[in-house]
Amino acid sequence: MTTQAQLSAEAHKGVIRKRWTSLNWRAYAMILPSLIIFLLFYIVPIFYLIYLSFHDWDFVNPVKQWIGLKNYQELLQDADFLQVLKNTFFYTFLSVSLLITLSLLISLWLNKEDILTRFVQGAIFSPYIISLVSVSMLWLWLMDPQYGLLNAILSWFGLPPYPWLDSPDTALYSLVLVSVWQGLGYNTLVFIAGLKSIPPELYEAAALDDTPRWKIFLNITIPMLSPTLFFLIIIDLIASFKVFETIAIMTGGGPLNSTNMLVYYIYEYGFRFYKIGYASAAAVILLIILSVLTWIYFALLEKRVHYR
Repeated sequence: MTTQAQLSAEAHKGVIRKRWTSLNWRAYAMILPSLIIFLLFYIVPIFYLIYLSFHDWDFVNPVKQWIGLKNYQELLQDADFLQVLKNTFFYTFLSVSLLITLSLLISLWLNKEDILTRFVQGAIFSPYIISLVSVSMLWLWLMDPQYGLLNAILSWFGLPPYPWLDSPDTALYSLVLVSVWQGLGYNTLVFIAGLKSIPPELYEAAALDDTPRWKIFLNITIPMLSPTLFFLIIIDLIASFKVFETIAIMTGGGPLNSTNMLVYYIYEYGFRFYKIGYASAAAVILLIILSVLTWIYFALLEKRVHYR
């Protein structure tokens, strides 16, 4: 026989269930506009991209011819595409490594509170807020083989002119230099913010024990900066794979395909040669590479991140 207490408890559960259901619907209603935008501008284009990668289409003909995996087979047999993959991975590895290392060292130097330090921080950060088009035009002039400032400086020291963008052996390194110069300020300020969030008591305790500086750096600074490192590496990794403006303005993928990378390669075949299916297949490969690298990165390093 049901007691009054049991009836009261069941009624109370029913009220809670109704409130919870009402709360869920309100929450979903609040995020519905964002979900619609996300689906329309992110999820749907990805599936349409995959759909196009199995077709032969030129943007003009309304008929899209199904060709299956032919685009992927041609890509993997194309020596130029394999060179583009090599360029992209090399550029990403070198630029991300230099960005993280240099910005960490500079942030350790600039982790102070004085007027000169703040001025240097602003000067280092300023290239980041300049558009990549302007940055590319500036460095195109600086690296000009005849009238560029960099070769003029080398001549003052009696050194021969450097080919910069004119040689397949040096052009990719020159683009890495531009990338590091432009992104160094952002990484440095993020690292400084991470350094300021480290409790000073840890350094005081290490100083009382006469701990060497290199041990303090390895055992306190790096572990406490691990969330910042985790964030910056993944951001820089994705940004390096998406590089486009500097290539389009400074090199056009040359000389001899030495600076051509995935996004510019996709642009060329999609909007210059009108091979939409072929370009879509290359874009799908880029999507797969980024997804796999991100998954590996999270799987290997997420457990090593120490959140305070």
